[in-house]
Amino acid sequence: MLKQCADRIDQMAFLALSGVAFTSKCNGAARPVLAAGRNLSDLEFAADVTAPSTNRYKQWSASTGNLVAPNTATITATDLPSYKMLVKMKAMAKDQYIRGIKGPNGQEYYHVFMTPAGIASLKLDADYLANVRNAGARGDGNSLFTGAVANVDGLIIHEFRYVYNTTGLAAASKWGNGGLIDGQKVLLCGAQALAMADLGTPYWDEASHWDYGNNYGISIGKILGLKKPKFQAPATATVEDFGVIVVNTAI
Repeated sequence: MLKQCADRIDQMAFLALSGVAFTSKCNGAARPVLAAGRNLSDLEFAADVTAPSTNRYKQWSASTGNLVAPNTATITATDLPSYKMLVKMKAMAKDQYIRGIKGPNGQEYYHVFMTPAGIASLKLDADYLANVRNAGARGDGNSLFTGAVANVDGLIIHEFRYVYNTTGLAAASKWGNGGLIDGQKVLLCGAQALAMADLGTPYWDEASHWDYGNNYGISIGKILGLKKPKFQAPATATVEDFGVIVVNTAI
């Protein structure tokens, strides 16, 4: 049960970062509706989930080699994650004054999250493969291999199943022409990308009055809240998500 609690917190965190309502699963499918008060969307902070702000939301276009305005209907099967996309994302983060996380050497780092399928596509990208081949011998001194998938020029890349994607949607309801292309929302997270209120440890309660003690009921609860910080952005003079960029790609 405790693992389930942690699992749901992970799901809600990635949905909140992506700007997707808690009525959805992380694979895009609709979350089953339970009795009132038992749905993630019934949580008070579910109303705080907001779409990515205008200047923190892009789409990768492989044909132009640039981050473009988001429109999932225009995604093509070739708009896959690439090394060039990572370089453009980091430049965007710097231009938008998104603060990274300072490492032990004083360098700023950003965390990038993709689905397993997205990571697979990245690993097959020719420029990414060239970067790996020229990174030097594996080991503690290699800046590319650090326990994450890779550390690419200050971008620490992670594979995580709860990055929002469309694999749970029916054909014709996905992205691209005819709604047939699966996609993902890549997240670049800097400092304070998501705020979490964490009040106390989870509580656990058991009851044995079902079926004369032969069946047990177990309940677990946790008081918490999640919200994307938003502040006036110096680059645009508008209120923006403070520490996260969302980029749509095919997978």
